Amino acid sequence: MDVQLLTYLFVGGSFALYIGIAIWSRASSTKDFYVAGGGVSPIANGAATAADWMSAASFISMAGIIAFAGYDASVYLMGWTGGYVLLAMLLAPYLRKFGKFTVPDFIGDRYYSNVARTVAVICVIFISFTYVAGQMRGVGIVFARFLEVDVNMGVVIGMAIVFFYAVLGGMKGITYTQVAQYCVLIFAFLVPAVFLSILMTGHVLPQTGFGATVLDAAGNDTGVYLLERLDGIVQDLGFGAYTEGQKSTIDVFFIAAALMCGTAGLPHVIVRFFTVPTVRDARISAGWALLFIALLYTTAPAVGAFARTNLIETVHQAEYEELPGWFYNWENSGLIGWVDKNDDGLVQMSAGAAFKGTPAFAGDRADVSGPHGERVVTNEVTDNDAEVYIDRDIIVLANPEIGNLPAWVIALVAAGGVAAALSTAAGLLLVISSAVSHDLLKKTLKPDISEKQELLAARLAAVVAILIAGYFGINPPGFVAQVVAFAFGLAAASFFPVILMGIFYKRMNKEGAIAGMAVGLAFTFSYIVYFKFVSPELNSAENWLFGVSPEGIGTVGMVLNFIVAFAVSRVTAPPPEHIQHIVEDIRVPRGAGGASAH
Repeated sequence: MDVQLLTYLFVGGSFALYIGIAIWSRASSTKDFYVAGGGVSPIANGAATAADWMSAASFISMAGIIAFAGYDASVYLMGWTGGYVLLAMLLAPYLRKFGKFTVPDFIGDRYYSNVARTVAVICVIFISFTYVAGQMRGVGIVFARFLEVDVNMGVVIGMAIVFFYAVLGGMKGITYTQVAQYCVLIFAFLVPAVFLSILMTGHVLPQTGFGATVLDAAGNDTGVYLLERLDGIVQDLGFGAYTEGQKSTIDVFFIAAALMCGTAGLPHVIVRFFTVPTVRDARISAGWALLFIALLYTTAPAVGAFARTNLIETVHQAEYEELPGWFYNWENSGLIGWVDKNDDGLVQMSAGAAFKGTPAFAGDRADVSGPHGERVVTNEVTDNDAEVYIDRDIIVLANPEIGNLPAWVIALVAAGGVAAALSTAAGLLLVISSAVSHDLLKKTLKPDISEKQELLAARLAAVVAILIAGYFGINPPGFVAQVVAFAFGLAAASFFPVILMGIFYKRMNKEGAIAGMAVGLAFTFSYIVYFKFVSPELNSAENWLFGVSPEGIGTVGMVLNFIVAFAVSRVTAPPPEHIQHIVEDIRVPRGAGGASAH
């Protein structure tokens, strides 16, 4: 059975499973829609949280970053895993004990202000739309290759699927769908990694294969370590050593901090801890989620190293007509490009930007055949010697094909990529819809609205959110993991300080919270927009504030949030007594094991 047919079967079968689960567990009340009725088991919630957390950025893009950036990409591993520990241990149990459905709900009640709630809703919308753009982009990439459709059409198909089970099932449908999606995505990520580890190093576990010696074509141990070999290969091509970083220490620190604190402020992950019956269950589900997440995150470095090694050895110095079929398949999607600059008919992989701009995002792709049959992705070619453009977001998806693995493994990875992107997209869209219907409409604008009307408003808000998310998926501001990093920076700069101080600093008042969120969000968003959209030509270390890139600027915004919030709270009236008692109460462990939402 060929790859195309298997892909249709695997992806189609997974879609049928997701939709079936959504129908079976469809929401019948607002509590079902927002928090799945509050009765999800810790293990199921751990798997759903892991699927929610491990988005297209984790499944599709992170190993791609590692494959190309090497040591520098470790900042994503440190930031995202460390951030989840921070969230699970420091914030989630207290938020669960507070017992509110959403982050704006917590902020609105803790800071006794509808203005604070509205500012929080605005923050949620900014964060979630930035994040979901990356997910829809990931869906488009998967479909572009494996279903042989245009990337934009792939985004539209993904929108239709998410629309069905997110709008119909709400959090209840999404939770049990995400349990299934976790099983699909983790199996799809681990199976090819195990295959490649055995083939390249003889080790079953990719984690140990990553630090092992490589085998030759006959299966004999060469005595050369994988990373040592990869270092030699990339340096011969003019790249920096794979195991040495190029980023400045300060930028690495700020990016890691933004990802870490941004994780602890992500609304779609925080809401997961409201779907279990008790605070104790929230802690247990956090532990399960961390275990489930670790399976993928400890495997990603090996996947990146395997992919980069195989890619170079397969493509470099090969004649175009003799390249393996996967190269032409991805070339058809516009996500790989080759221009024969020295007119020798050989594909050369060397350092430097192969094309002006980003071919994968350009709408003016020209299907022009060069003298050796190559298809030019864009007509704007630089004078640089680099001949090959590869979109880093395809590395995990193409990895089984590059490694010449069985067709069913290739199809499985396609299903896993779709599962990763759709699971997070659904969670984010639900956060957006609940922020609009519950926090803005029910709690602020129309408090007398009925539950039925609120549920309808939530579904309508989800529909609008899906349409906007689709637009950003078709016109993304960067590659998947980069877009997601921006979302984390916005979360760190807006939510993390007010949630942390809302739990541990009872003197923090509404004026401080509102000022802090507004300053943090405005500064971070403006900085990202300036360097990514207004003046992208200035997006380099010498022009950055303190040498901090747009991916790490959320840390500066977070510090500004803390300073402004604290300063304003000290010169304005303290919170009412009953609010201070609530803050003390949510930190008291007495009876916490049996606490439930109230």
